[in-house]
Amino acid sequence: MGKSPSDEIDDMIEDLGDWRSETLSQLRSLIHEADPDVVEEIKWRKPSNSMAGVPVWSHYGTICTGETYKNKVKLTFAHGASLRDPARVFNASLGGATRRAIDFEENDTFDAEAFKGLVREAVARNESSART
Repeated sequence: MGKSPSDEIDDMIEDLGDWRSETLSQLRSLIHEADPDVVEEIKWRKPSNSMAGVPVWSHYGTICTGETYKNKVKLTFAHGASLRDPARVFNASLGGATRRAIDFEENDTFDAEAFKGLVREAVARNESSART
């Protein structure tokens, strides 16, 4: 039997072995704090990501994806453009009509409560859409 998506994400985080590992692990924990019922998945396995895929956090639909690059960790919220962001947590992909992202670079600090608020709002938005 293969590994669960959560186990695969554990492995991805461990394999990074640098600041990105700590950052993605911390963000993942905050996602779980904000929504204890979140579902972890792996999607979009392709040669460009060594068939490892992309971690996805869902509840009534996609909340966000987590990607790592050489100099950043990027969390992209599937419907971020429709979420309120009074603390201005989103700092990337701001021009799109649907998605919004947060790029985290080494030594960045961020507002954990504002981040969890975005996660909660994304879940509420997904739940509302699922009812209609």
